[in-house]
Amino acid sequence: MKKKYLILVILFISMFSFSDIVLCQEEILDTLYQTEEIIITGTRTLKKIIDIPYSVERLDKKEVLMNRTVGINDIFYLVPGIFTQSRYGNHDVRISIRGFGSRSNTGIRGVRILQDDIPESEPDGQTRIEAIDFNTLGSIEIVKGNSSSLYTNAPGGVVNFKSDLSFPKTFISTHNEFGSYDLRQNGIKFGYLNNDFRFLLTYSYRNYEGYREHSQEYQNIFNSAIQTYLFNNSTLSVFLNTVLGIIKLPGSLTKAQYETNPDMANPQDVSRDSKRISRKGRLGVRFNTFFGKSNNNEIELTGYGAIKDFDRTAKTYRIFARYGIGGSFRYINRSFFLDNRFNEFSFGGDMYYQTGPITEYNNINGKKGDNLLAQTDETISNVGFYVQDQFSILKDKLDLFLTGRYDKVTFISNDLLFAANNATRTFEKFTPKVSLNFKILPNIAFYTSYGLGFDTPAGNELDNYPYSSTYPKELNPDLQPQESNNFEFGVKGNVKYPKNTVFKNIVFELTVYNLLIKNEIVPFVVDNQVYYRNAAKTDRKGLELGLKAEIVKGLNFRTAYTYNDFKYDEYIARTIIGDTLITDVRYDGNIVPSVPKHNFVAELLYDYYFNEYISAYAKVNWMYIDKMFVNDANTENAEAYSLLNSMIGAEFNYKGFSALLSFGINNILDKRYVAFININDANKRFYEAGPLRNFFGGINLGYNF
Repeated sequence: MKKKYLILVILFISMFSFSDIVLCQEEILDTLYQTEEIIITGTRTLKKIIDIPYSVERLDKKEVLMNRTVGINDIFYLVPGIFTQSRYGNHDVRISIRGFGSRSNTGIRGVRILQDDIPESEPDGQTRIEAIDFNTLGSIEIVKGNSSSLYTNAPGGVVNFKSDLSFPKTFISTHNEFGSYDLRQNGIKFGYLNNDFRFLLTYSYRNYEGYREHSQEYQNIFNSAIQTYLFNNSTLSVFLNTVLGIIKLPGSLTKAQYETNPDMANPQDVSRDSKRISRKGRLGVRFNTFFGKSNNNEIELTGYGAIKDFDRTAKTYRIFARYGIGGSFRYINRSFFLDNRFNEFSFGGDMYYQTGPITEYNNINGKKGDNLLAQTDETISNVGFYVQDQFSILKDKLDLFLTGRYDKVTFISNDLLFAANNATRTFEKFTPKVSLNFKILPNIAFYTSYGLGFDTPAGNELDNYPYSSTYPKELNPDLQPQESNNFEFGVKGNVKYPKNTVFKNIVFELTVYNLLIKNEIVPFVVDNQVYYRNAAKTDRKGLELGLKAEIVKGLNFRTAYTYNDFKYDEYIARTIIGDTLITDVRYDGNIVPSVPKHNFVAELLYDYYFNEYISAYAKVNWMYIDKMFVNDANTENAEAYSLLNSMIGAEFNYKGFSALLSFGINNILDKRYVAFININDANKRFYEAGPLRNFFGGINLGYNF
């Protein structure tokens, strides 16, 4: 009951603050309004955040550098609506937006991941982010909520990692980070700029012992980008990245194992030397041009190719070889008509084709055995087309957005040993969305949207389990795509009071939403193998609140609060006990696992400028994560926990030379907590511990020519 009152208090405070703004409108209009100039591309057209009828966030390079950079969870903690669970570093970080992505026990699902607007996600939506190098980034764009009308398999949203191509001068820099558990990260970054083109090159190396047994990580990442100006208003860009790495997998623990020694590895995973070896590379080429009398037309063409090889050891030794080719196009027309009202019309399409064999051998203590157990050729392709239109109903105030997308995702699995097991499945759907954005003031807007979401199973989620209707065929015919009806309403703004000595700048956003999901895809585990099934209907209600405020000069306060009320409305789950006992159990009314009901973060950051050469900063943040159930049956849960973290840094600049020194402590109070939940494990191995008190530091050196 107290928690409900907490929600009401937060809503009351936010509404009171907004009411004060509206009632004092005359006073506010006397202040200096500066339209929000942050522009993103994650909505498939260049738009200011204040003009987008969705919940959107952009993290700049400074926000990345002022954090530990081992995993994406180190960066996203202050974004309301996003919940991350890190297993051991940047590998297998679970990114969940409004519950989408929480089902994935490995990799990322339900959230579209882009790198420089090129899909890092595979055609089926499965994503691993080993190739994301924080040293390369200039910004991160996050579109929260249903994006199925613009992207394939993106019911939870879109995350776009953008390379740092906006540097003003030629430069070279080094990135060096060290910390507890033998963390060592080193990298070099070089940017060259002249009148005709700009070039970015980065290389990073990570050696991390890990905070659990059998959790070592070694990684080499190479990224490069070149952008050249061909002729008036036209650019050609080339992006290349490669990654070579290995990560040992300690596995999940039972509650008894976790309480005895939370840092231990699962003995079964140690005996199997469970690990993943990754070798990936991708080349992308993009052409962009503006044309027309006032350059109001835009065309963009992108093509890319990718090679991905993985070795994965668990119960068996599996070798994946994946070869992909893809492309996208978009056309945008910006015009004015009907009493000079703005209209932006665009359409585009995407194609991604990926194929390659998966070979399975017996696993002998982590070594590939000689017994060939299975070999399949797996092909996944997606083709999609979208259209969107933004029309100004009330000039500079009320805009209507109409978007829609058709997707066709095809899976072809050919058993190279037993042709009778060959199978093909195709999923297709049209997903429309309608949105409104109403700016009551230049920097304050209400927004609302309603749309359909569509999320196909990933290739590994279609693995057929022993008791399906057509076992042993390669693809599970019983698993259906996940569909959703999505409604949201919100308000966001950026208010500046330049004459004030306190609270001169306030940025806020409040969003409420309701999602009704049909055939939610959820994992279950048999003999340490993960399979997937459908829950019938799920009801998700939530609230997201974000606030940034400059309290006094140099002192900034940020907070993010997320409320999740996710329940299964109808759900009959098949339970398998031993080899033969199969029962169907009703989970109607149960809470969706691995999602906290309350997630709260608050941070204080102080910047101080000694002079034009020296500046320093200090920050402290506190986060609270509510308890989470670990299975659909709701028989066990991971306890709620709080973490206190801090960081200090100093920056020096003199005649082109620069140095950034930083030091931080995470989990200052040395709390034990569950960092990752392995959902629905049949052997009750649900728990993976997070690190205790740990230290990290960095030394970045650079020179601008």
